[in-house]
Amino acid sequence: MDDPYAPARDALAGEGLGADDGEDADPAVLAARLDEDDPLASFADRYRVPDGVLYMDGNSLGPASDAALASLDRVVDEWRELLISGWTDADPPWFDVGERLGDALAPLVGAEPSEVVVGNSITVNIHTLIGTFLDELLAGNGPEREDVAAADGEWAPDADPAVLVNELDFPSDHYALRAQLRQRGIDPDEKLRVVPSRDGRTIDPRDIEAALAAHDDVGIVFMPTALYRSGQLFDVERIATAAHEAGAYAGFDAAHSAGAVPHAFGDAGVDFAVWCTYKYLNAGPGSIGALFVAERHHGLDPALAGWWGHEKATQFEMNMTFTAADSAGAWQIGTPPLLSAAPLEGSVELLREAGIDRLRAKSLALTDFLIALVDDRLPGVSVGTPREHAARGGHVALEHPEAERLSEALNDRGAVVDFRPPNVVRVCPAAPYTSFADVLEVVDEIEAILDSGAHEAYATGEGGVT
Repeated sequence: MDDPYAPARDALAGEGLGADDGEDADPAVLAARLDEDDPLASFADRYRVPDGVLYMDGNSLGPASDAALASLDRVVDEWRELLISGWTDADPPWFDVGERLGDALAPLVGAEPSEVVVGNSITVNIHTLIGTFLDELLAGNGPEREDVAAADGEWAPDADPAVLVNELDFPSDHYALRAQLRQRGIDPDEKLRVVPSRDGRTIDPRDIEAALAAHDDVGIVFMPTALYRSGQLFDVERIATAAHEAGAYAGFDAAHSAGAVPHAFGDAGVDFAVWCTYKYLNAGPGSIGALFVAERHHGLDPALAGWWGHEKATQFEMNMTFTAADSAGAWQIGTPPLLSAAPLEGSVELLREAGIDRLRAKSLALTDFLIALVDDRLPGVSVGTPREHAARGGHVALEHPEAERLSEALNDRGAVVDFRPPNVVRVCPAAPYTSFADVLEVVDEIEAILDSGAHEAYATGEGGVT
């Protein structure tokens, strides 16, 4: 079958939307053609987006789906009817919710079922995993990778371990990393090593490699899979390989790609990863977190131990000594919040039905179309997201000096986007529920606002959640 999204790719790769003398020179005709041929078009009917809303903020909070609401309703009914016996008698039982949903998520990140578990929140998972691997380093234990000389299972620099991050990270990651270093008597001002950005938008992987070559005390490389502001997608395997060649563990924050980009954490050699489920996984506001720990690390003692990470067979014997589960489940801490986890069951099955590879293909086509439209019609707007498919995540950063006012004006017109300082409007045409016509309509709105100066009526600096 021919690629149904090829016209969007060609529009960006060629001379622009206006270069074709045929029908596809008209963006409305091209959008209609792409939507007609889109094999995922019917999925939009299974998501709940209010009438009159162009929702382009799924990179921050995904919308409800019928499937997610159904799985939530089922658990509410089970709570009402079964009470405490829901832990064992619900269908499926609540007791194994973390492992069961981890099994469902594992194919999306290229992992074995035992390597993924749902639990805690993303920031709590950063705390416990960074703490775990710092403790391993302080005990003299480094990564062990076959045929990698520096990854020989030992870690013995004559210094406390450092963690390598980058200056464009989501701030919460640095808060957690600094806290874990401090709790071990390690000065984060010295040992949180930050890779700078060359352009304020992206991180060059060569600079990560250069930092590793310059500092032999780096014990953990912790990077995002995609940058939250610009949407740059990182080469996970390249970074993991560089970390191991320097004798360091490789960890990732996949919040801004899980559910939109297929990952291969197992094949890439990733040691651990964390992500949330309320963005591209569409499981609801503040929904439960998820984590990956490679099988070779199972059996380690979690830095933040809790009873839900105990081996299941003896968990209710109430022993005072913690026995960690021999799986990623060991990094669960407290009793899982069932009402926070329940929508994920439905939402992830919907994504698996669509297929992560097909979702990625459509996502790239939607962002191809968006970038081509911006190039053609918005001369005052710059694209801050890499254009290469391999380096682009699921959203596009549109840069404009009045980005904050522009985002407010768009939201008031029903085109829901978000603003990130200092000059970025993030536009996310998420594949499960966004059409190419939607993308065209958002660009129409931006053009109309900028041409009329309507954004100038809005104040700046008022804050709020976006």
